[in-house]
Amino acid sequence: MAADRRFKIFAAADGFGQPLKDAVVAYLRAHPAVAEVVDLGVDKYYAAAAAVARHVSSPDSEPDAPEVRGVVVCGTGAGVCIFANKYPRVYATHCASPADAVNTRSINACNVLALSGIATQPDAAAAIADSWLATPFRAPCPASGDAPWPEDIQGFFDTAPDEMAAIPEAEDAPDSVCAICCLRNGMEFEPVGIMPGGEMRIVRESPTSAYVRFKAGSVEPAHHHTFGHDLVVIKGKKKVWNLTKKESYDLVDGDFLFTPAGDVHRVKYFEDTEFFIRWDGHWDIFLDEDLDTARSAIDAELAAASK
Repeated sequence: MAADRRFKIFAAADGFGQPLKDAVVAYLRAHPAVAEVVDLGVDKYYAAAAAVARHVSSPDSEPDAPEVRGVVVCGTGAGVCIFANKYPRVYATHCASPADAVNTRSINACNVLALSGIATQPDAAAAIADSWLATPFRAPCPASGDAPWPEDIQGFFDTAPDEMAAIPEAEDAPDSVCAICCLRNGMEFEPVGIMPGGEMRIVRESPTSAYVRFKAGSVEPAHHHTFGHDLVVIKGKKKVWNLTKKESYDLVDGDFLFTPAGDVHRVKYFEDTEFFIRWDGHWDIFLDEDLDTARSAIDAELAAASK
């Protein structure tokens, strides 16, 4: 039986996919073909997909190590599939039936199974997982009429995995063509005088757009603006406390936040952070507390949250 346990599976989900992920993890841990299941937990759908894809993209190279695969679950199965496929040597497919799983294993050598937490029930997911684990690459499948693939298709299969693996990885790709990232290249920043550690470059005025960066450890004391603003984090990690609404938001790469006009908010930067921001009118800022008060309040909030 131990010789049959040939798979190590990493699994993760977002909140919509968590119940199904938990059921699939429990099923796979009892599966005779599975040596180990590593449950990476729950996160935003793109972070959950990335966590699994990183392990599948760079599997254990030890001799006789189990084959590494992944299972990702979100509401529809589409979002986690898209983000997992951004990693090299990851071939993720959303499967809604065992036939889907057989087809994608046979044709695509699928190594990350994406499932819908909304549309797929645990029993159906178990049947899909069984087919996904049991089907070899290039096997007869529903798409081939359950007959062996013709010689010309077999020839395509022989070369496709190596060709896909040779596609340049992200770090080998040309410099980003993202308009916002290109905008900041060579940009001269000016210190935000009342916000130590912050720098800003206004690129358009009223409505105002700006590129802003803060050093790790910086704090924005509670403040408000005349106009609401949209914010997109380019890179880094920050936490925003909206004191008016009594809400807080943890923001990382790619996250968006809108703060309405007049809402009082304070901010803490945990990493060097850059973001693009747009106010609905001109830029202004009104402090509602001093820096020492802000730091004390943030320290208390974080200490309470860690208990």
